[in-house]
Amino acid sequence: MRLVIAEGSAILRAGLAHVLGDRGHQLAAAVHDARVLPALVATHRPDILVANVRLAPSWSDEGVAAALDARRRHPGIGVLLFSATPEPQHVARLFSGDGAGLGYLVQDRMTDADELMDTLTRIAVGGTVVDPRMVGALAAGTANRRGDARAAGLDALSERELEVLSLMAQGRTNGAIAQRLIVSQGTVEKRVAAVFDKLDIPGSPSDNRRVLAVLRYLTDQQALTAPLSIREEPRRRILNRVA
Repeated sequence: MRLVIAEGSAILRAGLAHVLGDRGHQLAAAVHDARVLPALVATHRPDILVANVRLAPSWSDEGVAAALDARRRHPGIGVLLFSATPEPQHVARLFSGDGAGLGYLVQDRMTDADELMDTLTRIAVGGTVVDPRMVGALAAGTANRRGDARAAGLDALSERELEVLSLMAQGRTNGAIAQRLIVSQGTVEKRVAAVFDKLDIPGSPSDNRRVLAVLRYLTDQQALTAPLSIREEPRRRILNRVA
């Protein structure tokens, strides 16, 4: 794969470059400033843009803007965004359209070489990858608000379809949902299909559509301005994985 990396830390940029080169991938460019990304992407046409959400010059959301711009100018380019903590507003922006070939990880997962390679491979073939802690944190933020008025993006769903979607957001399989609602699995499958259609989730592998539907539900329900507090996993260093 041909890749462009955008990351503010010189140490992490060097570590990522080392891992990617060691695994046989081509690093076209590694930068810290989002302002140079449009020209670099246009010149090198990478298979995947790997970018931190926060980049120079203001270290706010330049990585998200650059990723969306790259997807708009170059349809089909894969994008892997990462951030120090889950940030729902950025996830909502990234997955607002076609989620094929998109990924979002919490930064400490970027230091696991095997997981990073697996994520990039899945994105390259059109997969959708979301850090499980992102979904878990978002789900925790919505767990006590199921009785609230539904967000505008979910208004098209019936009460039964919304119930199925909320159970999907808890990580339940169709079989588990059927048991919980005391209906047949076929009925659940029909309601899941209706959720995809009504939320206009684009056709893609079924796992991708499920992830996107759950993300739509969670980000619509979550108060996007509220900071999330999560327990970080022990940091794993790149050099330990490639030594």
